Amino acid sequence: MNSIRTASFILGAAAAAFSILAFGQQAGGLSEQDRDFMKNAIQGSYAEIEASRLALQKDSSPDVRAFADTMIADHGSMAREARTLAQEKGYMPPDGPSIAQKSEATALKALSGGAFDAMYVNRIGVAAHESTIRQFEQANQEVKDPDIKAMIEKTLPRLREHLKMARALDAKQDAQ
Repeated sequence: MNSIRTASFILGAAAAAFSILAFGQQAGGLSEQDRDFMKNAIQGSYAEIEASRLALQKDSSPDVRAFADTMIADHGSMAREARTLAQEKGYMPPDGPSIAQKSEATALKALSGGAFDAMYVNRIGVAAHESTIRQFEQANQEVKDPDIKAMIEKTLPRLREHLKMARALDAKQDAQ
């Protein structure tokens, strides 16, 4: 009887130890932190695409339209690459922006002309890219998966270029 209790205790302890080791892991081996980063990065690209498509539908300036075209192309590529990587790692990524990001796009829909352009450039161009760059830089220090780190290092220069473009466009709008 004691040997049964001892065996049960050992099995229970082993199961608890395994649970502790596996905490934060999902099938595919990505940590919870890595999954959260991938989710946020993919949703951010989708938000950029959605808002930029809206810019193409609005009566935007040629400069804003050119910026929106770049955002659609680049963030479309980024989202595809990140989705593929996530799926290879056993994580099913989101297929659109977050609810908060959708509500920001909805707020943009109410605007037109110069008001739309200013808000789009300020919120989607400048503020979103500043936030995204901070997120990527922090993740580059914290994520565990080497393939995700490589994706971050590949993507950061392009995000910085987007921010530079957005700031220049914002300054041009302010000067007008």
